[in-house]
Amino acid sequence: MAETAVTERLEASLPDDAPSVLDVLGRRASWLVRYSGWLGPIAVAVFAGVLRFWNLGLPNAFVFDETYYPKDAWSLLQQGYEGTWPANANDQILAVPQVVPLSSEPAFVAHPPLGKWVISLGEWGFGLHPFGWRLMVAVVGTLSVLMLARIGRRLFGSTLIGCTAALLMSVDGLQFVMSRVGLLDGILMFFVLAAFGCLLIDRDRTRARLAGLNGDRARLGLRPWRLAAGLLLGAACSVKWNGVQILAAFGLLTVLWDQAARRRAGARHPLRSMLRRDAAPAFGSLVLVAAGTYLAAWSGWFATSGGYDRHWADGRSGLLPAALRSWWHYQAEMYHFNTTLTSPHQYQSNPWSWLVQGRPVSMYVENSSAGQHGCTAADGCTAQILALGTPLLWWTACFALVYLLWRWFFRRDWRSGAVLCAVAAIYLPWFGFQQRTIFSFYMVVLVPFLCLAVAQMLGAMLGPQGAGPRRRAIGATAAGAIVLAVMICFAYFLPLYTGAVVPTTVWRDHMWFVSWI
Repeated sequence: MAETAVTERLEASLPDDAPSVLDVLGRRASWLVRYSGWLGPIAVAVFAGVLRFWNLGLPNAFVFDETYYPKDAWSLLQQGYEGTWPANANDQILAVPQVVPLSSEPAFVAHPPLGKWVISLGEWGFGLHPFGWRLMVAVVGTLSVLMLARIGRRLFGSTLIGCTAALLMSVDGLQFVMSRVGLLDGILMFFVLAAFGCLLIDRDRTRARLAGLNGDRARLGLRPWRLAAGLLLGAACSVKWNGVQILAAFGLLTVLWDQAARRRAGARHPLRSMLRRDAAPAFGSLVLVAAGTYLAAWSGWFATSGGYDRHWADGRSGLLPAALRSWWHYQAEMYHFNTTLTSPHQYQSNPWSWLVQGRPVSMYVENSSAGQHGCTAADGCTAQILALGTPLLWWTACFALVYLLWRWFFRRDWRSGAVLCAVAAIYLPWFGFQQRTIFSFYMVVLVPFLCLAVAQMLGAMLGPQGAGPRRRAIGATAAGAIVLAVMICFAYFLPLYTGAVVPTTVWRDHMWFVSWI
């Protein structure tokens, strides 16, 4: 009663034409609803960004394969190609005063240069220091969360489901760790996810353009979003060759979408119409554009004369220019290396164990005694960076994938098919390389699609349209409990994701399985 009286007195003191408190609140609520499609994703991305940028420069050390890529990135920035470094280069780089012992002698590298060019942007601004070489990886990791929210919103027609997928990815341990170390896989994930989003937009706009046209005869002309997807998939291939099979799968996916769109537009022969009208333009927009992008990523190697194998073809006859023949020979050597690497490694694992996080990779570990590095435990302390996906999220995702298979096979749900296509393209090819030295952190590229799968399953738990309030309440409670449990699980493992110094007894408590040690 007292609050009502105060409100009435306030409204009475305002001019007659002044809006009431309820009017103001109503307009603000309407504004929030109108822009929730951006406000929600941005809020989740800010949350993810705070997590990823907090103490980004720690540990002040080279973490796992940071011993390769940040130095290659610096070399690209200085020379346009990857040079060689002495065995003690890491110590000299981290020393005060710093020494950067880069040599102009060329070095063989196993991966294309674009990912290292991305890393070099941070080094250009902040130098050859841990914060500098991790900066751009954290940027693309944060932007990936924003993109996933928008992609999920478009895919499922729900801001809530899109933001749920993004929130899940923001608290996935593997994506978190790979957004805070100067490795290539997080950058690869960014380009793959962006390409998927572009193809989704292209699908929607193609269907809108076909509305009212003859499905058999309509020509769609320029499709800029599919061109953008080709550019991004070429960028993915220019980071790691894993992008090639994803390019093939996404190419098949988009022409199948075209076939379905023409059928929806009334085409009598949708497959024939797709093959006549869409297949060749799709090949050009995706494959040819991707190939051009890949070649352009090597511009530093072509523009300079000191790169590895740069003059291999000099003095050898051939139809193509010597530079192209030298470059092709270099690609052949990279292929041989990447397909025959079998050197044993303590943390290598088999793809069969990846979805359940059977063998995460320890990227950094340092043991200390009481009194060292802030350790106060009598039994000593451990600091570790463990590339472990949040266990409850990944185990939930296994059930979600089964649900999507059911939706796709029995309900012909195109959304489930799209997510499953991405999962298959990213995950299944690795079973052909089980003899090779491979690691579970490669699956960071899979994380956004697992989160989409879980978010779709949680959305289904809310109940179908027309479900009663009780059914909705039960479903919302169950879905909310799963999201909350995933967030708590992430918080529990957070010290092992950031390299925090914890008592060794606490560290042991986090080793739920022997294979995690």
